[in-house]
Amino acid sequence: MILDGKKVRDEILAKIKEKIAKENLAIKLAIILVGDDEASKIYIRNKEKYCDMVGIAVEKYKFSSETEEREIINLIEKLNNDESVTGIILQSPVPEKIDFDKCSGLIKASKDVDGFTKDNIYNLYLGRKTILPCTVKGIIKLLEYYDIPIRGANVVVVGRGNIVGHPLSLALENLDATVTVAHSQTKNLKDLTKSADILISATGVGHLIKRDMVKKNSVVIDVGVSRCDGKIVGDVDFDNVKDIAAFITPNPGGVGPMTVAMIIDNLIELKERGKNG
Repeated sequence: MILDGKKVRDEILAKIKEKIAKENLAIKLAIILVGDDEASKIYIRNKEKYCDMVGIAVEKYKFSSETEEREIINLIEKLNNDESVTGIILQSPVPEKIDFDKCSGLIKASKDVDGFTKDNIYNLYLGRKTILPCTVKGIIKLLEYYDIPIRGANVVVVGRGNIVGHPLSLALENLDATVTVAHSQTKNLKDLTKSADILISATGVGHLIKRDMVKKNSVVIDVGVSRCDGKIVGDVDFDNVKDIAAFITPNPGGVGPMTVAMIIDNLIELKERGKNG
């Protein structure tokens, strides 16, 4: 079965739109873009599109690549203290002269849409309720929507990046999965992936996961994005794996739409937390 991220995204956003209208919620997302990265502009337009669709206001702050770091810090501090702003995103990547970790780390945890501030990651590490990174939350929501059991499942996460791999392994452990993290130095990767009830790959290595690396009737989640022969491809060799897996995400159309939906979902969660003190 195909895990249809677009379908789940649309259902989630429809419920959020209804909630915002019914409760007359005033939600505002501030997005900071430094430089002229074309991919970043596309991502921001996508965020704007879905925010507008559900009734969330977006304020964009555009800076040239020559902007000094202090100017970005000053804006973040201003937005932190602006009660009308629900959430803040510093779009990555930023020019080399800007320390992304330093600047994004200054965003208040209570306005951290991406779930990457030290407080939110620390809470994730301790197993406390926290704002989850959007891709991580999207994967979990997708599994839950299709009633795929996480508790007790043997999960293999291929990739140990700070955006997906590390936080995802923590989040799944907090949901009582047994998690193994594989990476470029892992020996006998095929043996490991073939033992997984749920196999999640987030490496950016095109078609890394072949048919003979997947256990029959397992769940395969493809997070990776790379370019091969001029085409965008995922980590999973989809055409050859889809018949052996019980559930599989397409790429595109699987995890990507869920990530966008979780930006909106996190804004709702931040708003609710703000209302409750």
